[in-house]
Amino acid sequence: MHTEAAPARSIADLRKEIIGIDTMVPTLGGPPMRYVFLDNAASTPAFSPVMRVIGDFMPWYSGVHRGTGFKSLLATEVFDYAHERVGRFVGADPSTHLVVFTKNTTECINKLSNRFGFSDGDVVITTAMEHHSNDLPWRKNVRVIHVGILQDGYPDLAMLRQVLKREGRKVKLVAVTGASNITGIILPVHDIAEWTHAVGASLFVDAAQLAPHRRINILSDDDPGHIDFLALSAHKMYAPFGAGALIGPRSFFENGDPDMVGGGVVDVVTLDDARWNHPPHKEEAGSPNVIGGVALAASINVLESVGMNAIATHETELLEYAFASLRGLRGVTLYGPTTNLSQKVGTITFNVDGMHHSLTGAILAMEGAIGVRDGCFCAHPYGSGPGR
Repeated sequence: MHTEAAPARSIADLRKEIIGIDTMVPTLGGPPMRYVFLDNAASTPAFSPVMRVIGDFMPWYSGVHRGTGFKSLLATEVFDYAHERVGRFVGADPSTHLVVFTKNTTECINKLSNRFGFSDGDVVITTAMEHHSNDLPWRKNVRVIHVGILQDGYPDLAMLRQVLKREGRKVKLVAVTGASNITGIILPVHDIAEWTHAVGASLFVDAAQLAPHRRINILSDDDPGHIDFLALSAHKMYAPFGAGALIGPRSFFENGDPDMVGGGVVDVVTLDDARWNHPPHKEEAGSPNVIGGVALAASINVLESVGMNAIATHETELLEYAFASLRGLRGVTLYGPTTNLSQKVGTITFNVDGMHHSLTGAILAMEGAIGVRDGCFCAHPYGSGPGR
């Protein structure tokens, strides 16, 4: 099994590794055309090296952590490595931080919200640009204050600092996206972390959109700009096999009760009591998605074989080319920043004047074999905010 660093690759090599890159699809009233997949912000195809790793692993697949057979011991070793590999990808110190596998970022955020232990009067601050998954789970358990959006699509960071100052110690958590799934805007998360820690609160970063595009370093706990909690999804990182990861302080997961209970989360159970297992097992109830974890680790190896800085540079070049072309089209309205493109990930949002967005998407798909997404992209408040 290929579990360690992959051989160095170029951007051109990476393109060849995408499964389905040359798939032909039918078009309306025309010949089949090569499909142009531009819906990666929603979910990515798989890397072929990820599929090879899964193929290598499958003969050795077994239940993990509780079996005594050779396959179980080997599968446990590989699954534990996957946790460690994800932690290294974001700069986590394994002595102080923990990686918990889930289904996706949405489950990560729900787990964190349910486990946080909010009390009456506590406050979570988020922004009006968030994906619903970084908004609704907080609303279930605590009072949420939403920071507004400026005309250029950026969150009002001055307002964020004002709310932090006004609410003070009532703020327990600030929850922000690392990069918007609509405009691609990258937030200054380390600056936000410093402002957050100054009032004694913690910072959570939804890195679902950021992780495939930029290098992430959560920094050490003694750095004022460190990220306390971070979540990502494998299906946005070319490993769409049902895994997500929540990274946070080991001490946080050691305390309190797990949000989901059952097999694997316990050390000892009697008819009257249960003693919890140590994390991450305590937080991964039931039989875990071993294949998803292995696939995520493999995709990280592929991305890092190219280099996250090389990926970011190439992405900026593509954005500059695309925006230069789109600006010349009459009747096309672009949203979010169209300059300083290195400060956004590769998401482009637009409307065609006088045409419903669903019709635009349908024409691109049926006549041009171009796969896009239309609607509000699971971020309704942002889609209806200033300048939309």
